[in-house]
Amino acid sequence: MVMYEEDFVLNSRGMKLFTCLWKPVKQESKALVFLCHGYAMESSITMNSTATRLAKAGFAVYGMDYEGHGKSEGLNGYISNFDDLVGDVSNHYSTICEKEENKGKMRFLLGESMGGAVVLLLARKNPHFWDGAVLVAPMCKLADEIKPHPVVISILIKLAKFIPTWKIVPGNDIIDIAIKEPHIRNQVRENKYCYKGRPRLNTAYQLLLVSLDLEKNLHQVSIPFIVLHGEDDKVTDKSVSKMLYEVASSSDKTFKLYPKMWHALLYGETSENSETVFGDIINWLEDRATDSNRGLESQLKHKHDGFLKHK
Repeated sequence: MVMYEEDFVLNSRGMKLFTCLWKPVKQESKALVFLCHGYAMESSITMNSTATRLAKAGFAVYGMDYEGHGKSEGLNGYISNFDDLVGDVSNHYSTICEKEENKGKMRFLLGESMGGAVVLLLARKNPHFWDGAVLVAPMCKLADEIKPHPVVISILIKLAKFIPTWKIVPGNDIIDIAIKEPHIRNQVRENKYCYKGRPRLNTAYQLLLVSLDLEKNLHQVSIPFIVLHGEDDKVTDKSVSKMLYEVASSSDKTFKLYPKMWHALLYGETSENSETVFGDIINWLEDRATDSNRGLESQLKHKHDGFLKHK
């Protein structure tokens, strides 16, 4: 049995952000998992199957919709500043970690696509706070298939200063190339909380800046992680996920490349493929959450967090 709750929190800019929680009812949760959804997506519907699987496996799973996404306030599909978005996630998820019932529990981040970029930036911001990351087709570089021509990009960057919210960025329909299963494509199209317009100018510019920054700094990633990518992904670049695995300074890192799978590994594949992906994710999380040495290390580390904070 899984318990589900919803709430709203205010961010530092006075906007209401939607938050949600899935947790096992009959057992103490093994660890905390914090979801970071992809661009134009949301947590409570699109990420529900992911969160429910993890909660059934014994994890407490927290989600939130970024500004301009899902059920949160803000112009639909608009990112004015990626640092603000990461700051909102960091503030909310850190507050949850510091609740009395969560003290001493291990803390894992799970990010899909643009959410993978959010996870890597959270880990960069506070590498010792988090115990590990699950990176699903992370946006460390946009695939060439969805990037406009360099000349078009330079024009769009100039225009973004003047008309940041305009929806004029050319490109393929992401739903068609991200989600393999047609019935799931239809579900996403019918989900009124998913943004389906063309990317707004400044949003596209922010995503470009973040992916360039991450691609340049892959070696700095020190958090334990598993990175998972579909071999036929046409949205984010699988070769950069492989490079992340090769060059990251982390001593605990795993790379999984799935033949014939697309971008939306968590909810866009056949049920057989989903079983494979979630089997790998849950095994990775369980190995770390149930390792008593790691658990003790984590408890000491997080007590130290609290001590430093209150000094």
